[in-house]
Amino acid sequence: METRRLGRTGLSVSRIGLGTAALGRPAYMTLGRERDFPEGRSPQEMASRTFSLLDVARAHGVAYIDTARSYGQGEGFVADWLSDRDIEPGSICVGSKWGYRYVGAWRMDAEIHETKQLDLPTLERQWDASRKVLWTHLDLYQVHSITPNHPVLEDEAVWARLALLRAEFGVRIGATVSGPRQSETIRALLDLRVDGEPIVESIQATWNLLEPNAGPALAAAHDVGVGVIIKEVHANGRLADPEELPPGLIQEARQAGLPIDAWALSAALAQPWADVVLSGAVTRAQLMSHLRADGRRFDADIEAFRETPESYWARRAQLPWG
Repeated sequence: METRRLGRTGLSVSRIGLGTAALGRPAYMTLGRERDFPEGRSPQEMASRTFSLLDVARAHGVAYIDTARSYGQGEGFVADWLSDRDIEPGSICVGSKWGYRYVGAWRMDAEIHETKQLDLPTLERQWDASRKVLWTHLDLYQVHSITPNHPVLEDEAVWARLALLRAEFGVRIGATVSGPRQSETIRALLDLRVDGEPIVESIQATWNLLEPNAGPALAAAHDVGVGVIIKEVHANGRLADPEELPPGLIQEARQAGLPIDAWALSAALAQPWADVVLSGAVTRAQLMSHLRADGRRFDADIEAFRETPESYWARRAQLPWG
């Protein structure tokens, strides 16, 4: 698989990465989850599934793994796999995130699965926890899910601490964005400075055929050396669900000779500013299909499928934690 440098971070990453948001905890906001886990979702079963997917990904050249403190036991599963497979630090790029806390207690019917707090005490607490789990494998540390006008954008203490972590431990600093105004947040992140130097080295954003609106802002970020990671390329399962697919999309995928999920991932790979596109696969069949993605085989007009940001994010908010 093709690899490249993630912007000015210096980190080597594969074009397709594996995200663990749906692998590290029993419930996640995506469609079709009951079908994907017929054997159950105990911690042991989820760990086994994660190990299996990571083995397949590694065998096919995937060299970026994305996790977060709030992904249940996601960090621990990744760390255990890295140790069990005796993988040297730096040979696979690992990114994690701080700012959300998992509170679902491994229950699929939990009223609340995660809570958000982007402040200095949370950063200190979660950095210590992530560092203890992932240790020298932690390459990219991201602020989790910033929205426009969030106080963290003006919290000088947070960004100064992140700059210090970069200087002391060599971890690179990134941020993820969310919501219908992602572009505003991206541009605000590009303006952040610590001692006159840019602090954000990578940005992770939602981009897919239904919600491509952050594209110009991500291109601008890429142009100034910021790495770009694409998440939710399948729109939380909507771009793999026949009842959710827009008219004409399946036909376009057939003409390209790809299954719909690989074609949707190909759309992101076709964007010249996209460094890594995350697969959220939770089964071997899904991952093998995603690995067929090829940006060179995508030439459709994405405007045919675009939704307004408001309608897209409103629909996303309605998705159940399955």
